[in-house]
Amino acid sequence: MSFTAALPDIEAARPRAGRPAGQGLIRQQTTDFTVEELIDMDADEGGEHLWLQVRKTGENTEHVARLLAQAAGIRPQQVGYAGRKDRHAVTTQWFSLHLPGRPDPAGFALPPSVEILGMRRRRRKLAVGGLRGNRFRLLVREFAGDAALLGERLRETVVRGAPNYFGAQRFGRGGGNVAQALAWMRGERRVDDRKLRGLLLSAARSQLFNALLARRVQDGSWCEACAGDALMFDGRGSFFVAGEIDATLRERVARGELHSSGPLWGRGELATRSGIAGLERAVAAEHAELAAGLERAGLEQERRALRVMPRELTWDWIDDATLAIAFRLPAGCFATTVLDDVLHCRDAAQALVARPDGEGE
Repeated sequence: MSFTAALPDIEAARPRAGRPAGQGLIRQQTTDFTVEELIDMDADEGGEHLWLQVRKTGENTEHVARLLAQAAGIRPQQVGYAGRKDRHAVTTQWFSLHLPGRPDPAGFALPPSVEILGMRRRRRKLAVGGLRGNRFRLLVREFAGDAALLGERLRETVVRGAPNYFGAQRFGRGGGNVAQALAWMRGERRVDDRKLRGLLLSAARSQLFNALLARRVQDGSWCEACAGDALMFDGRGSFFVAGEIDATLRERVARGELHSSGPLWGRGELATRSGIAGLERAVAAEHAELAAGLERAGLEQERRALRVMPRELTWDWIDDATLAIAFRLPAGCFATTVLDDVLHCRDAAQALVARPDGEGE
């Protein structure tokens, strides 16, 4: 049974903040997309948990976690990681193995696609969410367009940022995760697996957020502060509600210290006030089934910044049709959506996604 018919065109529902400079192809090869996980390492040496820095090629995070558990002779539940990484990439990330009373393994029997780069002992398990950000390097092939305009758009992105949309990976093949979530919420299908339920709820939440962000991109307020906005501190989850917008707030937003935010839908009152709250309620009403389903599932209202500031952004032309671009993003932000704001990007890897859940960046 197909669950894609009820889903709006997710790509078409993500307006850009400016004119695209052309088009290109990404992830034609696995090595065209590299990700390096950034984790704050404390001085907490020693302990029951062995942390491994792993470079994986063409493998998803959970599969690697199972391989490590098998190689170490432990249960999969004893393996921790900070976040799932895209399968169609070369990614470097940390895993932790709980080895109480046991020495470090002498070696690991792993496939060539999984390499251990380093290891250290820690007193705590590596938990989901314990991630500062990611560093990305992407190759754009088959570029066709205006190279000068592309450079202008990239320089603009450094200063103004990019809309912080959830990427296509969040929505699964053909965007089907949202349609599956709707079918489950309507009682048209059962979802007994706890992990799958979480993925479907996450996709539904992401759809509402993207819809609100799209409205604010269309009216130009996504990178500004408006009265009643919940202004989020850059790189942090904390925010405050703005009253009247004065010159100081405008300057802080312009510098990238503060960002307007949008709701990750759930139970409870919206943090925003006045017209911004009205807009958020109106968007939720347009997706009433998703909003009600998220509330019934017990999720609470949270916030996400409407824009992301790519840091250390650089680019270089390898030849007239091949661009290498690199930048750093906070955890939970998608490199593909940053790039897609300046280019029409065809993603070769999306045609290969067969699972209902796309891994995040």
